Amino acid sequence: MKKLLCTLASLIMVLPFLSCLKTKAVNFPLNSPITSESAVLINLDTNTVIHQKNADRKQMPGPLVNIMTAVVCIENFPDLSKEITIDESVYDYLYNIEYPDDLRFAEILDGDVLTMTDLLYAMMLTSSVEAAETIAYKVGDGNTSKFVEMMNDKAVELGLENTHFTNATGMYDPDQYTTANDMADLTMYALTLPYFETISTTFSYSPSVPNTKSHPNQANEWVWTHSNVMMDPEGDYAYSGAKGIKTANLDLVGRNIVTMASRDGNKYLAVLMKSPLNDSKGETTFYHITDAIGLFNWAFNHFSYQVILADTAEVGELPVELAEGNDYVLARPKEEFTLLWYDDIDISTISRDKVVWYKNSLQAPVAKGEPLGEVTLEYSGEELGTVEIVAVSNVERSTSKYNLYAAKMFRKSRWFNKALLVSFLLCAIYILMCIYSYIVFKSKAKPMKPIYAVPKMNDKKRRKRGLDNKDE
Repeated sequence: MKKLLCTLASLIMVLPFLSCLKTKAVNFPLNSPITSESAVLINLDTNTVIHQKNADRKQMPGPLVNIMTAVVCIENFPDLSKEITIDESVYDYLYNIEYPDDLRFAEILDGDVLTMTDLLYAMMLTSSVEAAETIAYKVGDGNTSKFVEMMNDKAVELGLENTHFTNATGMYDPDQYTTANDMADLTMYALTLPYFETISTTFSYSPSVPNTKSHPNQANEWVWTHSNVMMDPEGDYAYSGAKGIKTANLDLVGRNIVTMASRDGNKYLAVLMKSPLNDSKGETTFYHITDAIGLFNWAFNHFSYQVILADTAEVGELPVELAEGNDYVLARPKEEFTLLWYDDIDISTISRDKVVWYKNSLQAPVAKGEPLGEVTLEYSGEELGTVEIVAVSNVERSTSKYNLYAAKMFRKSRWFNKALLVSFLLCAIYILMCIYSYIVFKSKAKPMKPIYAVPKMNDKKRRKRGLDNKDE
């Protein structure tokens, strides 16, 4: 019973995510290529992918894993406002790892008191390893390995088939991997959770609990700023409408980013992975940022909602028997089909030839708006959507045609055949009864044997009759 309740609880928790899964769409070509090895760009208003590049190739996520760390924390820690005293022994082993430049610290010191919300801000904004390890330790009941198991269990629950976690910080590990598509799905799920979007898209944050002993000028100096430089209004990479969500660097791999941008009522999510750390001259570069800016500009400038199939468009006709006048009915979409579309591609190139009728033919009368079938829209072999098609107008039934049809069909009627069978049975019974009656009648009408033809007389009558005969 307990297992059943746990299963039901998990299903209820994942239901909101089921509606936000991205839908498959056309992989529209970019005006200019991006440098990142893997990428995916999604319109969050329609959950539609508009561009992918090696989106299912396994990559090392680095601190992008903090998104899952935050998800597990938010869903499993009962009180995010609870104050936690920092124990440096939980993460001091990180001081001696092989690739120290991969780690980011937020000046969180032993004995500092922070809320769980503070730790989430530190982790999401700065990739703080102190915050990530402390979260894993507390949520895992003193066991960070248990927390990692929870991360992987959540990945399975969300259907992230190409993702595996080995730590909560994002430090280098060849057995820790994900894909751009999986990271997009994870982020879209995380955005449905309380607090996540607010935390991950905040530009700067200062801890809510005073720690004046170790941070005497806390308000001015102990401030965490988001590592996504697109959010910095005074920076060289400032981008209007950019929001968080997470950046990640690994010396042996490159740079990753998951970020959003909104403009003119449109909202996009970009995931870019394995962008080079340096250019061909060895200079430090931020290709993941320039790639994100390029994708957002391309989307905002070239995509708009367009009517792909109007509700007045005729998409086919279906034969109608017994019709008065035309022996067919025209079909049109039940409703208008609108799609986010790339303005460099002519809508007329979209195929609408794939029509499936519910019936091969109809019989009058047919009512206007009656469902007739479905038409599937395709572009370059990829399905865009399916629209139900209905009758354009009424089709009346011809009385004369129907009467002829009824006459022809009468002898084929099931009831007619049953009536005929019953008639045959009744006739057979009648004939049998007649035969039986005749036999009975004949048996009663047979002549009696001679012995019984003359009535018997006693001796006295016989002598008397004899005397009478002599007198004669």
